[in-house]
Amino acid sequence: MNAREAILARVRSAVAGEPGHTPEPPAYRRAGDMAQAEMKARFIDRLTDYHVHVTAISAAAEIAAVVAGRLAALGIGQLIIPTGLPDAWRPPGVAAVEEAGLDNLALNGVASALTSCALAIAETGTVVLDAGPGQGRRAVTLLPDHHICIVFAHQLVETVPQALQKLSPAAKAARPLTFFSGPSATADIEFDRVVGVHGPRRLDVVFVGG
Repeated sequence: MNAREAILARVRSAVAGEPGHTPEPPAYRRAGDMAQAEMKARFIDRLTDYHVHVTAISAAAEIAAVVAGRLAALGIGQLIIPTGLPDAWRPPGVAAVEEAGLDNLALNGVASALTSCALAIAETGTVVLDAGPGQGRRAVTLLPDHHICIVFAHQLVETVPQALQKLSPAAKAARPLTFFSGPSATADIEFDRVVGVHGPRRLDVVFVGG
């Protein structure tokens, strides 16, 4: 029996209500085996390939200075601060615009936003937000042109299945999940890449520890 005959036989069985063969579920790799240093290197390599500006630091005490330096290099003087972001992360010399009470038009008028994250995935170079403390509502990371995201080493997992398992409580609580693996971009049928279609055109990740 060739593939076409097998497919048609399955269709006939289904239409007739006959019990069919249930295929084995795919054997997804649900757990990783990378060491922490290897995961960090893989994650940063993926982000760099996706045109993300990555800064690796050793301690959270360096966050404010690193963010201030990056904003100064980009000529940005204002920064959206979401509810619950640690005060120690606020960069000196930058006007902090509190997220609370801002409508979408006001959010769009601020050049950059600083947030924490829920977790990150080394294998795919993906950062995930779940609207937890310090992450803000979804518009905070969609409307400003620049997003700086803080990722800690302990938040890094190796595989997507591991990430989904950790995100289960947020999903059950109906909190929005946002996955991103670089600045907002898309491509048309001619493979012309357009940046900034549905989110920030520039993404910074500050990786702490590891």
